[in-house]
Amino acid sequence: MPARLDDLARSLEGVQRLLILPHNDPDPDAIASALALRTLLKSPWPAYEGRSLDVEADLVYRGIIGRAENKALVRYLGRPLRRLLAAELRQDVPIALVDTQPGTGNNALLPGQLPIVVFDHHPLRPGSAEVAFAEVRPDIGATSTILAGYLLAAGIEPEPPLATALYYGIKSDTLGLMREAGPEDMAVYHQLQGLVDLEALAEIENAQVPNDYFKRLDAALHTARVYDGVILSYIGAMSRPDLAAELADLLLRLQGTKWAVVMGVYRDELIVSIRARNPVGGAGRLVQSIVGEAGTAGGHGTMAAGHLPLGTRDPEELSRELSQQVLFDLGVRAEGKPLLDGSE
Repeated sequence: MPARLDDLARSLEGVQRLLILPHNDPDPDAIASALALRTLLKSPWPAYEGRSLDVEADLVYRGIIGRAENKALVRYLGRPLRRLLAAELRQDVPIALVDTQPGTGNNALLPGQLPIVVFDHHPLRPGSAEVAFAEVRPDIGATSTILAGYLLAAGIEPEPPLATALYYGIKSDTLGLMREAGPEDMAVYHQLQGLVDLEALAEIENAQVPNDYFKRLDAALHTARVYDGVILSYIGAMSRPDLAAELADLLLRLQGTKWAVVMGVYRDELIVSIRARNPVGGAGRLVQSIVGEAGTAGGHGTMAAGHLPLGTRDPEELSRELSQQVLFDLGVRAEGKPLLDGSE
């Protein structure tokens, strides 16, 4: 992967400090990518005779880091991210986006605000064409792959904590190179392997989960209905917005399942999480179809999410309506049956 380091340097001329902003409720790929970009901006580049951009960066995010594994990751990294303060987000503040783009609705950018740098692996958004430097690679399975490639091209060998985070970012977004991973993901993944803190990685991947996880898991299993390769579930109120995605990952493992859709309520929004088994499944297109202009949505082939403001709507009724839309869009006409119907 040819890293455009000179282009990046030109785009940051005169910038002394910026905010690095991942998508809301950042996952391991976003967390690792943010940390890698900060390292790239501040560290000398041995492959470029020690040149350094010498740009300071604050890693900030909106939302929560709620999943047990994600909490364990940031603890291991020394909590490098902090919550974004409203006063920090001004039109004149330089911003770098990682694992997200302008116009997605899943980051803290102000309306009409453009960052100066974007690193992402999701489908290209029109707003990214207006950014001074945009490295958007939908052919790559994780933004961590892109940023790790830039570090290595600059001659920077990531220290074990950063290498572990990048490795885990790639592993989690690509299901261990089994989901939408390309040759560059595989190459970087194996380059990082020898630098990984394996003991720390094992602790992160096996982090203990709270009691609420099992309550929502129980709800997911008891409300799930199976329709000819599609499984739909509504889990009610959630303590964190990424719980729907975690349970969708789990339900997709059901034998014969091609699509898993889990919906739940976080604060005043209905969260829709979609997982597809086929790499060209079009999960991003599906979620945009069912959410429409009433909310925000994004994703790619096998993973997608949408947020719908509830207003005065009953969330369970809305979830039923969206479930019917999912089945219609997927061309499913079969009658559904409960996942736990007691027949087997």
